[in-house]
Amino acid sequence: MNPYALSVLMSSLAIGTIATLSSAHWFLAWMGLEINTLAIIPLMTKTHHPRGTESATKYFLTQAAASGLILFSTTINAWTLGEWTITNLNPMPSTILTIALAMKLGIAPFHLWLPDVMQGLNLMTGLILSTWQKLAPMALLIMVSHQLNCNLLMLMGILSTIVGGWGGLNQVQMRKIMAYSSIAHLGWMIMILAFSPTLTILNLIIYIILTTSMFVMMINLYSTNINKLATSWLKTPTLSALMMITLMALGGLPPTSGFLPKWLIIQEMTKQHMSLMSTAMAMSALLSLFFYLRLSYAISLTTAPNMSNSNLTWRAQLKPMAAMPVIIILSLMLVPITPILLTII
Repeated sequence: MNPYALSVLMSSLAIGTIATLSSAHWFLAWMGLEINTLAIIPLMTKTHHPRGTESATKYFLTQAAASGLILFSTTINAWTLGEWTITNLNPMPSTILTIALAMKLGIAPFHLWLPDVMQGLNLMTGLILSTWQKLAPMALLIMVSHQLNCNLLMLMGILSTIVGGWGGLNQVQMRKIMAYSSIAHLGWMIMILAFSPTLTILNLIIYIILTTSMFVMMINLYSTNINKLATSWLKTPTLSALMMITLMALGGLPPTSGFLPKWLIIQEMTKQHMSLMSTAMAMSALLSLFFYLRLSYAISLTTAPNMSNSNLTWRAQLKPMAAMPVIIILSLMLVPITPILLTII
């Protein structure tokens, strides 16, 4: 892609998200979401492949439907209350808005577009879709969290964690696995949103760090499926070992950073006398952990470290990104500074 066109598209992505984050008016927030959607579609189609075109079409149709619902709900709200302020919502518009933002994020049961769209993208665009594109809709949900329907949020949260774990069990494509991982993590965020928006923000930050770390390592190792992942040990053993630990962090195993939000969310849910729901969430996390363990097994045990059919000097071909060490360290070692993080947020 032309560098000038790429810079315009990336700037539009940033401007759309910042416009939504800084707005106090529903129409400006909607415009920011639209700029975001329109800016990422050319990035999806830059591969000139039918799968890329299919992904862009599915993404556009889903996001257009969600944007229509957002505009519909906010117009009803403005007609009822006489104002477009984000913080004031009636019960019916808030329910429609919750469904619309769930469609934009890919929260179950509105998740079916996300794995298919992710599979048709290259890894860098998949990284943008999994991280940056979640910021604006999640910010709107956090801003109106005190006026949303708790029962609807809890239903979508528990459904997302189960679907995210169950759907990823039988996958061999890394991008689809990361899509189901995203659905499961969004379920944890939505579940606790009505009770503690601070924990939702913390979970979102750690999810973005972990997902960025995983995608950066996949880009460096050219791993798009389990078979390619199985040969990553031949390319760089150190990075493969770090990828295994990052997968454990995504699964929420202590003492990695991924354990932190799950621990705090289950603690808060127990305080709210939701022991049954917290047990169901913890059990559904085991489903996700199973396919992360499966990927770790593929990295470490399916290929012996000293076997290679290639005659090329493979180690010199790797071009690590400058930010990769920092991202990996953050994804593994945030638990000791938990009190500082909670104080800052």
